[in-house]
Amino acid sequence: MKGISLRSALRWAMALVAVMPAGAIRAANDAATVSSQDVKAKLQYCEVCHGVSAQGFLGYYPIPRLAGQQVAYIQNQLQGFSERKRTSNIMFNVGHVLSPAMITALATSFHDLDPKPLATAPKELVAAGKQIYEEGVAAANVPACASCHGKEAKGDGQFPRLAGQLYAYVSLQLTNWSKERGENTSDMMAPIARGLTDAQIKAVAAYVSYLE
Repeated sequence: MKGISLRSALRWAMALVAVMPAGAIRAANDAATVSSQDVKAKLQYCEVCHGVSAQGFLGYYPIPRLAGQQVAYIQNQLQGFSERKRTSNIMFNVGHVLSPAMITALATSFHDLDPKPLATAPKELVAAGKQIYEEGVAAANVPACASCHGKEAKGDGQFPRLAGQLYAYVSLQLTNWSKERGENTSDMMAPIARGLTDAQIKAVAAYVSYLE
């Protein structure tokens, strides 16, 4: 670096390490130990349930699409499962054994995937869903979904991507929000979900499921 001696640079680096929190140092060390082979193997394991290219899976119980999802959101959800803030024995077993570095690697890998949506929703619901997504429901004090999830429903940070998410999964989550969720967005989403009728929930879910 121009104007800074090598000795000064080394002293600065050593001082920085000295004040770094222990957790940050461990995370940095973990990052160096996560191999691409380990990440690939874990991704293949995840796809057994979440579908090819993490596009989601429609079975007895809808398993969500992770492809294109926000990195911070996936990290938060895995942490929530590990701490049993979200209810799923399967996901607890998956999440609590992952290192912070592996969680970040997986979240980043999922974010980079972009398969076509499994668009199975009734198309006649899309127009109504688009209106609710963009304008909300004033009579029920439900704000526009776009205000948090973005105009294209691709999310932002802790606000998840909804574009391309399974119709059945979004419908189920909005219907059962207060029963399953315990994460830090519950205070915001629970009253919104309760303000929507079953028909409105299905319409919104249909609309976002077709977005790419």
